[in-house]
Order: sequence, then C-alpha cells, then structure tokens
Amino acid sequence: MSNNKTLRISLSEPSISGNEWKYVKECLDTGWVSTAGKFVDLFERKICEYTNSGHAVACINGTSALHIALRVVGVQSGDEVIVPALTFIAPINAVRYLDAHPVFMDCDNFYNIDIEKTINFITEETELKNGTTYNCKTKRRISAIIPVHIFGNAVDLEKLLKLCRERNIKIVEDATESLGSVYTRGEIVKKHTGTVGDIGCYSFNGNKIITSGGGGMIVTDNEEYAKRAKYLTTQSKDDALYFTHNEVGYNYRLTNIQAAIGVAQLEQLPEYINIKKKNYEKYKSKIDIIKGLHLSEVPSYSMSNYWFYCLQVEKKEYGIGANNLMLYLREHNIDTRPVWQLNHLQKPYQNCQTYKIENANRLQKKSLNIPCSVSLDSMQMKKVLNCICNASPILK
Repeated sequence: MSNNKTLRISLSEPSISGNEWKYVKECLDTGWVSTAGKFVDLFERKICEYTNSGHAVACINGTSALHIALRVVGVQSGDEVIVPALTFIAPINAVRYLDAHPVFMDCDNFYNIDIEKTINFITEETELKNGTTYNCKTKRRISAIIPVHIFGNAVDLEKLLKLCRERNIKIVEDATESLGSVYTRGEIVKKHTGTVGDIGCYSFNGNKIITSGGGGMIVTDNEEYAKRAKYLTTQSKDDALYFTHNEVGYNYRLTNIQAAIGVAQLEQLPEYINIKKKNYEKYKSKIDIIKGLHLSEVPSYSMSNYWFYCLQVEKKEYGIGANNLMLYLREHNIDTRPVWQLNHLQKPYQNCQTYKIENANRLQKKSLNIPCSVSLDSMQMKKVLNCICNASPILK
C-alpha cells in the first residue's frame, strides 16, 4: 500500500491484511517459488470449493485464461465469436489470438452485453445448418459467445442458455471482474458467475477484488475441457521426463508465490464483498440526491461483488461532463477512470461487424469509475463526495 495514501485516494488498490506474508514466506523458505508447489494446487482446489466448480486450472493472468478457454471449447481460425462492444479489450484480443473474428453487441443498463439484442441477432441474422450456426452476412461459423460480467454485475445469462445450446454456440464467461457474484433467482439460482456457461475465467490482477499480483483461473464442470486446459497451459507436455510435445503449448502456468497470495486473499473475499457493498450503499445514498448524478444500479437477479462503482454524469443537469469531473478530481488527488473506449471503435477492430450498438455509446460518454478500494475509509469517502459536489458550477 502506498505511503501517500493520505494524500492520494486510489481508484482500486489491493488490501494485504491476511496470511499473504505467511504463505509467501513458506514458499521462500521451502524454495518452491515457481510453477510447482503446493499453493498452485491449493488455490485451484479452493476456487473450486468457493464457486462450486468441478475443475479449476490456474493461469498467469485472465487474458491467458480467456485464450485457452476459447481454444478448449473449439474456436478455430476463421470462426466468429459474439462479444460486447463495451468491455476491457482483453477478451476481444483473445479472439484474435486464435485468428477468429469478433462480432460486437450493444450493452444493457448494467454495462453488460445486451441479451435481448444478442438473442435477436442469433435468431434473425444467423442460420443453423447441420448443427452449426453460421452468420448469414459473412457465412462464417459462430462458435462461441463471451459474456463479460462488467464491474461485478452478472449478465442475465439464463435467457441465453437454451438458445446457445440449440445453436451449438459455446458460452465462455469472462468473469474476470465478478468473482463472488452469485445469481439469486431462476434455474441458475446460487450459481456463481463463471460457472453457468461451458467454461469461465477469473482474473487476479492488482485492481481486482482479490489479487495474486497477476494471475487467472479457468473453471468448468467439463473434465475434458479442464484436462485440455491444463495440458495447453503447461507447454503441452506429452512426456515431461523426455520433453515430448505433440502440440504447440503455452507457458501459462501460475507461480507458487502468486498462488500463495491468491489463497490468502480468497480467505478474505466474503469480508471484502461485505465492505464493498456497504461502501456502495453509502456512496449511493449521498450521490443519488445530487442533481445530475447517479450511481449505477446492480442487477436485482443476482448478488454483486460490487467490484467497481460507476458514476453516471448528466452534463446538462450537473454542469460539467464526466471527463471534466475526472480532471477536477485528479487535481484534488482523487483517482478515477473513464469507462473503456468501445472496442468496435478501436483501430484493430473498426472493420468488424456490429449489431445495433446504441446504449453503449451513451453510457461510455457519461460514466466514470470512482474510488472503491476495500481499504477506503470514511474520511476518504467524505473527501470524494465533497469534491464531487464542489466540482459542479451549478451546485456551488
């Protein structure tokens, strides 16, 4: 944690307050610091227990988990994968790693992929031939979809499951932001995000709700998927003793030191979610009474992990837009960040197919992520709120 914490309020910094030092010291004392050691297996087992998954495979980061997950479910060169326009670019890049093509969908009011539009696209713009779904426009096979649970908000996946099964479209869940988010109704009640589709991916980057410094995890109930993922992430070793490799593999295995940190962090996750929820509710009670401001909602059909808080700014009512508010807060040592640039507008993806993207354009322009660290205290929150009020020329 930064020594300048009292001066600068970070957007999202890790909380190192449990057994992290103890477990890392054990790694150092025993010499098990790399990709072998008890904590890698333990971390996988603990993630399985926490999420009620059948299998887990640890990776070096969330992007590598997505890459392997897509390959494991059968995405091939020339295929198409349905993706959200509004998300961090990692899942889109993972599609291109396999020489496949993204097809971009709009977002709903929770910043997640718009399920209704996605269903309309599949039913109206694709056709099923011999058990395979093809894009009517491009004639390419659509082999997968990547729903991303943005800011910890669970995607309303129940509506999509039956259609994807009928169309043989694999669901690769990007749950990198939503570890701990759980569905609370319907046929998928009590299911964790990442465990509803065919395969799911988590991230333990430094700004996530728990961290291992870096790191990611693949979860699935499909034993063959898990075996294949483990094989590919460990350089595709067919004979480890004689170094026989029959396929191109990847050096994607998590280190024991990182896994040790991850195990310690996971022990504290329920407490972290409780703190995040309380801070969200405190923010919301103060922000939503300010003219022109609104703290975005969480879905009613799930329990969120409240990873990131998203402030929505109506310029006409508040007096300045989200970008100018960000600059004002930065001058007062408060870190915020805009929502990601829409991916279909990114240079590598400007020629890709899009489908009725409207809401994403609106939300991206008016949204700003505000400080949400687990360690955020009442004085820091008070400063954030005071600065938000003082930034508006109308409220002064």
